[in-house]
Formats: sequence, C-alpha cells, structure tokens
Amino acid sequence: MKYRFNGKEKLLSFGKYPDVSLKEVRERAQEARKLLSNGQDPGEVKKAQKAAVRAANENTFEAVAREWFEAWRKGATADHAKAKIARLERDAFPRLGAMPVAEITTPVVLGLLRRIEARGHGEVALRVKVAISQIMRFAIAAGKAEIDPCPSLRGILAPRQQKHMAAITKPVEVGELLRAIDQLPGSDGVRAALALAPLVFVRPGELRAAKWAEIDLERMEWRYTVSKTKTEHLVPLSRQAMAILRDIQQLTGRGEFVFPGTVSGRSISDMTINRALQRMGYDTKTEMTGHGFRAMARTLLAEELHFPPEVIEHQLAHKVPDALGTAYNRTKFLKERRAMMQDWADYLDRLKKGAEVIPIRTAE
Repeated sequence: MKYRFNGKEKLLSFGKYPDVSLKEVRERAQEARKLLSNGQDPGEVKKAQKAAVRAANENTFEAVAREWFEAWRKGATADHAKAKIARLERDAFPRLGAMPVAEITTPVVLGLLRRIEARGHGEVALRVKVAISQIMRFAIAAGKAEIDPCPSLRGILAPRQQKHMAAITKPVEVGELLRAIDQLPGSDGVRAALALAPLVFVRPGELRAAKWAEIDLERMEWRYTVSKTKTEHLVPLSRQAMAILRDIQQLTGRGEFVFPGTVSGRSISDMTINRALQRMGYDTKTEMTGHGFRAMARTLLAEELHFPPEVIEHQLAHKVPDALGTAYNRTKFLKERRAMMQDWADYLDRLKKGAEVIPIRTAE
C-alpha cells in the first residue's frame, strides 16, 4: 500500500500471498487508513508491534531465568548448578516459562508451588520459590520486571522440615565403624578417604575434592575454600591424619587430587563414600552417611571430650558471630583447635581398639 506521511511517500507491506489472504489485506489496509486519519504512521506502528513481540519473546520467564542462571552459576559448584537448572526445567518452566517475566504475579507463583506441594514435594516447592525470587530480582535489576512476587508468600507454604543426616554418635558404635573401615575391601584410595573422614570431619564434597596443593605436610595443615560459604578454612592435621596422607601420597601424589576418580582429571564421585559405607553394611538413610562424620565429631567432642562449643564450631567452619561481629575467622582458636584435633584422633584410636571409654560428667 502506497501512502504519504508528513509529506513523504512510503510503502506498507501486509504480508505474502497466499499466507495472507486478500480479505486480510483489505482489513489491514483499512486499519492503516484509520491510523493515518488519526495522525499515526502505520509503518512505524507496525515496527513498534514487531518490537513488542520480539521483546516479549526475549523477556519470557524462561529466557530471563536462563540469562540469570548463566551469571549465577559462575559462583556455584557444578553439582549445585546442575541441580538448580534441573529443578527449574522440571518444575517451573512448563507452567511459567512462556509467560512474560513482568506478568509473573504472586497468585501465579502460588498456584505453581501448590501443585508441587500437592505431589508431596514441600521441600522442592520452597527451593523453587527461592529460585523464582532470585530470577525476579535479576529481572528487576535488568528493567524487565517491576516486582518480586515471592516475599508475599512468606509463611504461606508449609515450613521446611528439619532433616538430620544419619550419623553414629555412640562411642561403642563409632569404634565398630572405625574397625570396619580398616577392613574395607577394594580401592586403597576409597579406604583412605573413608579413614580420613572422621579425623577431619569436613563436608563430603570438600573431602573428595581435596588437592595436594592445598595440603602442607610440613606444617600439618590443610587449607581450602569452603564450598558452602566461600570462606577460607584451615584444618589442623593430627598425626593419624598425616599417616593416612603420607601413605596415599605414594599412590596419588603426582596428580592434582588426593583422591582421584576413575575419570582422568576428576576426583572420586560424590557417592563414593556413601557406597563404601553401604558395602560395609550401613544404611546411609538411617544409620550413617558421609556427612554424618560431622555430627559424630560435633556430638562427641562436646559430650565426651568437653571441648568448648565455639572451638568446635570454628573447626566445623560454621559462621558464629562473636562480640566484635566477626562471622568466621579461619585462624581463630587455632592453638585450641590443633590440640582438639589431636585429642580427637587419639580418642578415635582408643575407640577403635575397643578400649572402655568412661565419659567424665560434671556435677549437676
């Protein structure tokens, strides 16, 4: 259609025949003439409509979520990132993915979360809500949305159920576990990792990813970055821990990882410790799990060896604000922690030998 606007001759295309019928062309031409009569350029209106459609497609919840994820994943572990995007793809994108992110409202999010809860996955619903809130805040910062609908849902969903990792905390049973580890058949590397676990009681992911470059055998220290808090942590190494490391060094010391996996350039998998416990006959859901060595140490260091809670918590790399507001200091209580780690290793040796351990109770 040829037309003039502001003294300039212009052409307007309505589409390609036969994709656009003659009837549709006549209707579109009529709409264009109405715009002209109202002082609007139909060509510019068409461009604006196309731009709006393109922006809507680029600013769907899924598109913005994937943009956010690429930025967020740089500060996350590979396993955490994999779980995060899988949860979004499974639980959020099917219902919210095609919606413009600016149209994501509180009732829309609540409807999604209620469906997840109805499947019996209350914990998943809470995690999805957290992810949606992160995405919406990202969208607000990018000028693609105006509000985060998730804060209004506080207290509406079922509260998170506190889960405790299976752990052995009775001294006699700890001794049995330690003896079973010594008799574990199979790879020397897996046996060494499992033997080191109760001595250092770090998170399982940090144990399996331990690198020789982080360990100073002369100073008897292991320094690494805590995966959960991104803070530096120091683990004083007892004589028993050093003996295990020196033994495994003969097998893996030329590589990057203390406990290398079967795939070149990678450490043992995240399930290795739990599978080893299962081979020893332990139920990792109800009796003992790789993470349970932390609960074991926390309980027995306090109840049996009577170390101060603040010393134990610092060695567990927990954030414990002090009077000065310091959340965590890797060297705080270092002298006390060195002594504690050696006393702990000696105590475990006594349990493993089957010695009778009589707890010293303070008078009430």
